[in-house]
Amino acid sequence: MRFRHPDGSTVHLAYCTNVHPAETLDGVLAQLRDHCEPVRRRLGRDRLGIGLWLARDAARALVTDPAALRGLRGELDRRGLEVVTLNGFPYEGFGAEEVKYRVYRPDWADPERLGHTTALARVLAGLLPDDVTEGSISTLPLAWRTAYDDARADRARAALTTLAERLDALHDLTGRSIRVGLEPEPGCVVETTADALAPLTAIAHDRIGVCVDTCHLATSFEDPHTALDALADARVPVVKSQLSAALHAEHPHRPEVRAALAAFAEPRFLHQTRACPPPGPVRAGEGPAAGLLGTDDLDEALAGGALPDTAPWRAHFHVPLHAAPAAPLTSTLPVLKAALTRLVGGPHPLTRHLEVETYTWQALPPELRPRARAQLADGIAAELALARDLLTDLGLKELP
Repeated sequence: MRFRHPDGSTVHLAYCTNVHPAETLDGVLAQLRDHCEPVRRRLGRDRLGIGLWLARDAARALVTDPAALRGLRGELDRRGLEVVTLNGFPYEGFGAEEVKYRVYRPDWADPERLGHTTALARVLAGLLPDDVTEGSISTLPLAWRTAYDDARADRARAALTTLAERLDALHDLTGRSIRVGLEPEPGCVVETTADALAPLTAIAHDRIGVCVDTCHLATSFEDPHTALDALADARVPVVKSQLSAALHAEHPHRPEVRAALAAFAEPRFLHQTRACPPPGPVRAGEGPAAGLLGTDDLDEALAGGALPDTAPWRAHFHVPLHAAPAAPLTSTLPVLKAALTRLVGGPHPLTRHLEVETYTWQALPPELRPRARAQLADGIAAELALARDLLTDLGLKELP
């Protein structure tokens, strides 16, 4: 979906296909037929943007076979779909029964991450629509925080510098500008936008920036305006933003709240949980999440004593944008709205690539899960419709 910003530029809205498990190119092609095109039809659109997730094997097949890449591009066109952004965070196995910590491997200290991201950039350059010259890729925020020492940090910095050089060369070769954004996530080396400032200013390249995921932003209790102002002041580009909402519990000490949270503790994905930090000024050099207490997963938080329960909790669980969980829980949709206002509501957009990323539909409590393919398509279409309405309320005009 495309929108005209009041400044005349085009803002793209897509939904991320990591909600549909597929490891191979054949699986990706099946996604387009079985999921993406039906979502487009429900929205009554001739064209729908999708944020492709290409696992290692699918990316390798495309980058080594020009005919396969042309075939995918043709299939996108035939089904009324377009791609300007890729999700390069998960490497493989995102559809496994248990993902948890595996999603953070390989990290940016491992050569496989550089190779995979380079392949994704080359593929994206070949998938961009004829009238689009800019693409974006979201990626792992360096590494999970444990076992990340100075030597691994040096290797990660060198890899990102090499990536920037390769992106420059790709632009010279194809005329397509591909940018990559580190996606801050709780528990990672780069947990907050503030954590991204030092490594990215050290690289200081306009093709390497940040992907702002509004679920992660909210989980770490970051204020959107403060976070985005700090990125702008540091001249760190917002490469893309993933529009998502976290799980919010206002009164975690209450038994009924803890019971409701327990229904979202599940074995597939990691649901980092954070307690609201105490009020007070943020010290110089520290991000909005300074002093934040948290656990690596929701069940750890519920075990008792791990987190103070006298202040609100937020859990990294991507809940559907249009359907907040039932009381006594809610979602962080207000944080998403505030971030979107800052991202595209000003005189010029801070980013032109937006992606709805609710990959946890099948991890929801059983009574909330879609039971058929059609129900999933209905839910994704409803999320995109909500995002569309938020954009038009900010003064953007939906384009055909």
